[in-house]
Amino acid sequence: MAAPASQLSFVIPVLNEAPRIAGLLEDLQARFPGAERIVVDGGSGDDTVAHALPGATSVLVAESGRALQMNLGARSAQGEYLLFLHADTTPLFDARSLRAALELRPAWGYFRLRLDGRAAVFRLIERAISWRSSASGIGTGDQLLFVRRDLFAAAGGFAAIPLMEDIELCVRLRRQQRPLLPRGLRVQTSSRRWEKRGVVRTVVEMWCLRLAYALGVSPARLWRYYYGVPR
Repeated sequence: MAAPASQLSFVIPVLNEAPRIAGLLEDLQARFPGAERIVVDGGSGDDTVAHALPGATSVLVAESGRALQMNLGARSAQGEYLLFLHADTTPLFDARSLRAALELRPAWGYFRLRLDGRAAVFRLIERAISWRSSASGIGTGDQLLFVRRDLFAAAGGFAAIPLMEDIELCVRLRRQQRPLLPRGLRVQTSSRRWEKRGVVRTVVEMWCLRLAYALGVSPARLWRYYYGVPR
């Protein structure tokens, strides 16, 4: 039996996303009427919370850290499916399409990615990410990870690490069941990371970070390298 919108819980960790959060929540409400929209703020220094209040079904405040924020949101969620959504990512489908994808009650999965940048290089990056995630069975937070709530609870949620929490969870879930990548359904995420840091630099950095993590480098050390601050 497919999950109706009322059985869907979007969990959105945020930090200083005032310019984006209201529009995202408005879009979610239009596409998925009845779904929970749980915003978890990690100590924003701007007006993120104020902008989130009108459109969210609940707004929570947590210690900064995406894994901690998402775990808190998941604990308060009531839906059969938890959908972990970044503030700069937007589903390009509606509740009807999602219900069809969840008809057989898959354990977990994620969606293929589209970047909002118009340059041709972003189309190549999209294809590379889609190929990698399909071949490896590992998605990233940008791809709107979804997990049945009972399975997420049994898995213990996201590991309390400052980076790679999405990959770490996917590795554990993959041991139980391969993910579903719903055919024809995509999410769009901001290309701001590539535009700000440079396309080549960002691609190389992300591959190096994933390789270093696979080789056992601690997430705290990777955080310090990527953000230049201790964690």
